[in-house]
Amino acid sequence: MVDAPLSFDPAAFREHVRTLLDGHARAFDLPEDGHALLRRQIASGDDIHCRSTFPGHVTTSAFILDGAGEKILLIHHRSLDRWLQPGGHYEAPEDLAVSGLREAVEETGMAGLVIDPWHRMSGLSIDIDSHRIPARPEGGEPEHWHHDIRYVVRAQEGAALRPDLREVHGAAWRELQELEAIAPQALQNMRRLGLVPP
Repeated sequence: MVDAPLSFDPAAFREHVRTLLDGHARAFDLPEDGHALLRRQIASGDDIHCRSTFPGHVTTSAFILDGAGEKILLIHHRSLDRWLQPGGHYEAPEDLAVSGLREAVEETGMAGLVIDPWHRMSGLSIDIDSHRIPARPEGGEPEHWHHDIRYVVRAQEGAALRPDLREVHGAAWRELQELEAIAPQALQNMRRLGLVPP
């Protein structure tokens, strides 16, 4: 017997992302008209789940925290040449949080990572950020936008770090404060919820 492929409904996915945007804005007292480009793409029926959709498409990422929420695991991104949270392109029909977790595991090689329970209880992401990505002429990609849906992931104490050096230059535990320069809204949201120390 052959397993039937999982079905994926692009319209339902767009509606799910729109609902996340609205819930996120309400939860964190953000303007509901934020993320104008992503909202326009949803209204236009763009296949935002597909990495070949321009001017932008959905990505996911993970803020990997230690047990106390005092350190964050960052990767040194090959293409962008900077320290960032692990992340990458959404792959349909994955759940968005599972997509962020998959990217975290792929790029860090860590076992035992788990999505913070707050996400399951709230049904929300910790942050949604649209940011410009430089053109990659060698890959046939114009300058475009990543609509990054972000999740908090917890690491088990003592879990081995085995970064995939084909994907990243390296990975390291850094002070949580470094997130201020990378994703200030996410850090503010985590502090507001008590997921990390003030």
